[in-house]
Amino acid sequence: MRVAGGRIVFCRLYLSRKAGRRVNSVPLVIGFLLVAALSYRYFSAFLAAKLLALDDSRTTPAYTLRDGTNYHPTNKYVLFGHHFAAISGAGPLVGPVLAAQFGYSPGYLWMLFGAVLAGAVHDFTILVASVRRDGKSLAEIARHEVSPVAGGIASVAVLIIIVVALAGLGKVVVMALAESSWGTFTIAMTIPMALLTGLWMYRIRPGKIVEASVIGVAGVLAAVILGGKIPQSFLGPYLTLSQNNITLAIAIYGFVASVLPVWLLLCPRDYLSSYLKIGTIVLLIVGVFIVHPDLKMPAFEPRFILHGGPVVPGKLFPFLFITIACGAISGFHALVGSGTTPKMIMKESDTRLIGYGAMVIEGVVSVIALVAACSLFPGDYFAINVTPEKFATLGISTVNLEELSREVGEKVAGRTGGAVSLAVGFAQIFSALPGMKTLMSYWYHFAIMFEALFILTTIDTGTRVARFLLQEFLGRFYEPFQKTDWMPGTLLSTGLIVFGWGYFIWSGNIATIWPMFGTANQLLAAVALTVATVALINCGKARYTWITIIPMVFVVITTLYAGWRNIFDNFLPLMKQPDKYVYGCINVVLTAIIMVCVVVVLIESARRAYRVLVLGRYTRKGVEILVTDPNFAPPEYGEA
Repeated sequence: MRVAGGRIVFCRLYLSRKAGRRVNSVPLVIGFLLVAALSYRYFSAFLAAKLLALDDSRTTPAYTLRDGTNYHPTNKYVLFGHHFAAISGAGPLVGPVLAAQFGYSPGYLWMLFGAVLAGAVHDFTILVASVRRDGKSLAEIARHEVSPVAGGIASVAVLIIIVVALAGLGKVVVMALAESSWGTFTIAMTIPMALLTGLWMYRIRPGKIVEASVIGVAGVLAAVILGGKIPQSFLGPYLTLSQNNITLAIAIYGFVASVLPVWLLLCPRDYLSSYLKIGTIVLLIVGVFIVHPDLKMPAFEPRFILHGGPVVPGKLFPFLFITIACGAISGFHALVGSGTTPKMIMKESDTRLIGYGAMVIEGVVSVIALVAACSLFPGDYFAINVTPEKFATLGISTVNLEELSREVGEKVAGRTGGAVSLAVGFAQIFSALPGMKTLMSYWYHFAIMFEALFILTTIDTGTRVARFLLQEFLGRFYEPFQKTDWMPGTLLSTGLIVFGWGYFIWSGNIATIWPMFGTANQLLAAVALTVATVALINCGKARYTWITIIPMVFVVITTLYAGWRNIFDNFLPLMKQPDKYVYGCINVVLTAIIMVCVVVVLIESARRAYRVLVLGRYTRKGVEILVTDPNFAPPEYGEA
């Protein structure tokens, strides 16, 4: 069935290209849903049984290291909500919108196969490895599975990437919420709702997940509805904040969410946010089936595929594969999968739903974002996503741009970055539903708020994960830092992380670092897949390593090449401009450091594989064992 579904999708894309006609979006959405469902049902079951050998008789670190703050057994559906909310940042929404300049087919095909064969494998394998390594970080897993050198190098790379990532994501949230009292009110109200939900599940009515969910979700929905009335109320001026004030508010929230017990604020807030996230996407899917919008963007856009475009300054290869990250594969997921989530897993079998399942759902989100963007006419799409000066050079005419601006109540031309065109696309689908025609402005502002909420849940978890990473790193020099419940270490490490990404947002310099993040994020995915591959070799399952090696090789080649092209085509030219010299230097240096770190990890991984496969030297709990030993038995996956 999966092969037949793939053939149908390919044939439809090919015929639409040959005929030069528009394609309806419904078959593409159905095709992706079928592939996602079949992959989860069969492929993830194969991974769970053969590669990872999940065993519910094992006691997870949520119990063995339970401290009520970071390690805490959590219901798998609640944890799924947290994990999905944490990994679903700007990537699955904005990436496909930006990549639409190449046409809808390249991005769709990358997400179709990338999500189920690369991204979900990446997320699932790292999550299980971390659960079996007491919830340790990717860098710590690399230290044991590959070598101490690889672990140290990975620590440096990961810390750089995560601070830049949080700053970039935070900047998007700040720009979305600035001067928006509706968005600020709604997102602020999710905090007390999360606190109430956490207390209800674990203190007031322990174990009553349904009761807590009903109360929390009802509160969030009420905040969404009431939020639309805030701008006209007396609270409007007080909740209309500047970018700097929003930055301070997010920094304070990120600090508090990282320090408080995970069950009290962070996990329940992400859980409640996931209802709004998934609920909105389900409504959009239903809207697509009812409205069945045509994709007005072409299947392929040869001039931008071959020469680069006005939205993404690079050719399709390799820049498509770093522009669409979270919808296909994202290294940031490995940080969450080896950060907060493994510390709350109740039993190993839960990792299948949370690790593989959440990534597949994120792929669905990305496809819906692509449909929303490609439902715009090409002229309108480019007019929104590039500056007016650049648009004037494209020789493309707008179709509905003025009408769109009038219906949403604000000027949309030249609103670069992808968020506004995505909101317009969402609003078009919703307003085309029966009885919704006059609500275009409402749905547009709802979509802007939805995007900010989508991204903010990544920042709180990312800050906590970064705190864990920094504590692990500092613990090599002062042992108490290794204890995640040691309050002085928690406060200091959290403060350093928040200051790092908060400074970049405040100064605005992150706008010049963002292009580097796309490369860095995918290089981190390459590191995670490399570590997973070595872990399979270490446990005597080298025959299955093709499952991780194929996506690893593809991501390594495309992303190292993209980093090279970024340095010479985009970053070095910045250094020739006096006012952008420093920004260019930052991009060149950080990109080069991360690329070198990845190459070192690859070399160390090859050496480890050689010792195991050729020399027969395995390692169990840090002790080397030869295959000639009569008591030899390879360690389990993730326990080398």
